[in-house]
Amino acid sequence: MPYINLSTSIKVDDKEKLLKEISILVSSLTNKSEKFVMAKLEDETKMFFGDESPCCFLEIKSIGSINPSEMANPISNFVYEKMGIPIDKIYISFEDLPASMWAWNGRPFG
Repeated sequence: MPYINLSTSIKVDDKEKLLKEISILVSSLTNKSEKFVMAKLEDETKMFFGDESPCCFLEIKSIGSINPSEMANPISNFVYEKMGIPIDKIYISFEDLPASMWAWNGRPFG
């Protein structure tokens, strides 16, 4: 927690670098330790968003600290700057989960 799932239609050459950088960004935006951020990347995914031009879908889940109005712009700008995907081709889904619905180290947080 937090968890970032990034799906994109483009090929990402340096996957490790992108995952590390988005982990740092989400860690700073949620004020959560980076050591607890999990990031997943699915590139070259067949996607259609009005047409077949490059697009991206991100799911961001966390126990608390989700503020879409403060997070959407920096995350969209990150995707545009690092991947070249226009901001109007990016969807982001935010989910604030109760601690009882998130487990780590064999037990729920709450």
